[in-house]
Amino acid sequence: MLGITSLAGLATFTGLGFNAAAQSPQRRPRIAVLASYWGATRSHADWIVTKLIDGYWWQGAHTPSRVEVASIFLHQHEQSVLGQKVAKAKGIPVFKTVGEAVKLGGKELAVDGVVIVGEHGDYPKDLKGHWLLPRWLIYSQVIQVFEQSKRSVPVFNDKHLSYNWDESKWMFDKSRELNFPLTGGSSIPVYYRKPEKELDTDTPIKHSIVLGGAGDEGGIFHCIDVLQAFVERRKGGETGVKSVQSIRGAETWKWVERNSWASKLVDSVAAKFELPPGHFQQNDQANVCLVEYNDGTKAAVLSGRDVGWTYAGEIEGHKDPTIISMLGWAGPFDQYHASNAQPHWITEMMVTKSEPFHAERLLLSSGITNHYMESNWENGRYSAIGRTIETPYMNMTYRSTRGTQFNNGVRPPSRPYIRGFDS
Repeated sequence: MLGITSLAGLATFTGLGFNAAAQSPQRRPRIAVLASYWGATRSHADWIVTKLIDGYWWQGAHTPSRVEVASIFLHQHEQSVLGQKVAKAKGIPVFKTVGEAVKLGGKELAVDGVVIVGEHGDYPKDLKGHWLLPRWLIYSQVIQVFEQSKRSVPVFNDKHLSYNWDESKWMFDKSRELNFPLTGGSSIPVYYRKPEKELDTDTPIKHSIVLGGAGDEGGIFHCIDVLQAFVERRKGGETGVKSVQSIRGAETWKWVERNSWASKLVDSVAAKFELPPGHFQQNDQANVCLVEYNDGTKAAVLSGRDVGWTYAGEIEGHKDPTIISMLGWAGPFDQYHASNAQPHWITEMMVTKSEPFHAERLLLSSGITNHYMESNWENGRYSAIGRTIETPYMNMTYRSTRGTQFNNGVRPPSRPYIRGFDS
């Protein structure tokens, strides 16, 4: 140690017979935070962990934290000066290894929950554009402690599970084998919406698009996770993904023109925002991720400026598309309050020991992102029209019956909360 919505219960799975640790009502759940990097106010660790410590803004009011951050591990420790200062000021021990952090320096699992924030830091990208963040590496070390201790606790994993499909599937499978709740993903699906609306369960969705910042792996994941949060509520529930394809550049808009349903939805968003005709098409560096589901439903994620993150769906029996937007996300150095809903659902899972939404959604969003990045890569180079990747193994099925999960009510001040750790 260095010294410084309505929720459904998690189903019972067979495996090693591990049980999530029982929680004493006399104290708050103790959480181990395992972060790749915490060296700037724009880092995900700063947005998430400080709210787990100090509380967060939820549905128009400040909510005290219901968990205790008991330990911290920083993978890029030397670069994570801000995290070290916060830990010192709050009296939270920082450990040298993942194992020490989740065992609190002892010999077996000693916390009631694990929060992995493997986002940001000085990590390379491979030729396909995957950012080689250590989410699987950290997660796998947590699993080692679970197996050694013969028990498990809830785990939150920020954004997608891994840049690699096989690793993502392994991470999901371990949650089922060892019987612990798993959640994660993007903070955008639970951000403020305009209008404040959730699609009904069994909505007869025919086609869907999401327009947003989709320029790289991180951006496309946000958009895909938004898409999944809506399309999983379609009639019959989630059926899994049949195929994924990526198209880039000018070919993006040629594809839109060839597909009338996509063109109609893109134009409907432009009209809703009173943007001039052809507004989105002016971006010649655009890209599109095409998703076909096993039940025949089709969807697309497209680059789109000036509309935040916007979902548009063609609903059977409705004359006009349903359009729901997530607007007003702060800039890169002013995001402290932007992700408030995410810490709320993290703490909810730690207290109730139930997944706030099906972890299958997180796995599907991770898989679609992985295969999107692979689609354009042919013979050692990028292709504007990527190959269609068939995904028969992405056959996860479930029904989303959760209530509203996004934040609403009065928003907090737009300026970041200054914690006094700048010196």
